Amino acid sequence: MNKLASYFRSLARDEEGAQVIEYALIIAVVSIALVIALQGLTTGGYFSNFITRVSDCLTTTTCV
Repeated sequence: MNKLASYFRSLARDEEGAQVIEYALIIAVVSIALVIALQGLTTGGYFSNFITRVSDCLTTTTCV
């Protein structure tokens, strides 16, 4: 039992796990910001119009 308690104390003092959690939180915040930004682009219609124009240029001979 004493070894188990010692093991958990050493895990609590280890700082590598804290760095991984910090990086995961940064990635989560950046991902949320990207989703919000892309929703703003698609709501305004600019992004969907752009995709439609690119699709038209690739499938037909006329590009606008």
